[in-house]
Amino acid sequence: MTDVARTPRLRGRPRSQEVDTAVLTAALDLLIERGASETSIEQVAQRAGVTRATVYRRFTDKTALLIQAIESVHQNHDPDTLEWPDIEHMLDNWATYLSNPRNRRMLRRLYGAVDDYPELLQAYRNAHGGRRAEATRGALRRSCDQGRLPRVTDVRVLQEMLNGAVLHHLGAYPDTIGAPMIKDFFVAILQQTGYTPPGRP
Repeated sequence: MTDVARTPRLRGRPRSQEVDTAVLTAALDLLIERGASETSIEQVAQRAGVTRATVYRRFTDKTALLIQAIESVHQNHDPDTLEWPDIEHMLDNWATYLSNPRNRRMLRRLYGAVDDYPELLQAYRNAHGGRRAEATRGALRRSCDQGRLPRVTDVRVLQEMLNGAVLHHLGAYPDTIGAPMIKDFFVAILQQTGYTPPGRP
């Protein structure tokens, strides 16, 4: 997972690419801070330091703007490099991502908007989730081959269980929790499915 980074606010009159960056950054910031329903084109323009007309020249409506803002920070530009050799490496990555409060707030906003703005969660999945889902299944399969998981494990079902665990963690645990404790949370769940962590018989 990739941290949701901030782009510094621009000063002076920005160039075209800088305008694009400023608008997308403002849109993502407002989505995280206020949610999709409470974010408007006018607010984005004000935050980015541009006019509403400038925003509308680039995006047909708020949904299109928010979709591109999500894609701009989650698009995997080198998808073939994503592979975890085992569950431990996968969980290290997950825990690092989920230990970032900004990432956690963004995920809650996306899932919370699924009824009114389903396109936003789909954009996140398209840009960030497809390749990662396959990488997750690959790590689970390798762990089965290594004897860390029962060989009869249905990795797709286990993947769905882990996805549910992520959502539970986002709602039930504070955003100040650190990566080691987050990893322990997932290890404890996996142990209930027969997972044996490294160093344990």
